[in-house]
Amino acid sequence: MSRVRRFTPDNPQLLADLEQQATPHPWRVGQYRDSLEAGYPCYGLFDEQDALQGFALIMRVLDEAEILNIVVAREHQGQGLGIQLMQAMLQDLRDDCCRRLFLEVRESNAIARKLYQRCGFHQCGLRKNYYPANPGREHAILMEATL
Repeated sequence: MSRVRRFTPDNPQLLADLEQQATPHPWRVGQYRDSLEAGYPCYGLFDEQDALQGFALIMRVLDEAEILNIVVAREHQGQGLGIQLMQAMLQDLRDDCCRRLFLEVRESNAIARKLYQRCGFHQCGLRKNYYPANPGREHAILMEATL
């Protein structure tokens, strides 16, 4: 059984490596280092042996937050762990008086968009040609949830 908890990774390379294996356009380790040094909260999804299976990195400002990145390891995708991570994070943010949560997602990422909709997110905007893609660029769909 997996569990979710807030944690502060000692090594941003751990997050970068997990994402490198899971997504075609991963963040660089420097982006993780900068986010962690800025004090952005991270939620980890851990198995029974305390191995990291996924994570969500957020930026919090007063009573609002934004998901900067959310990743489930490739070998654990499709097992319901993404919804477990999202639901635990949403509940923790509610308990901490967060009122709204934002994110952006690739237009082509139908699986993630469906997950976010199941968690109460709706589209609130569009950033044209925002993400690098193969080839060219791809739109980002902006989504928000009221907590």
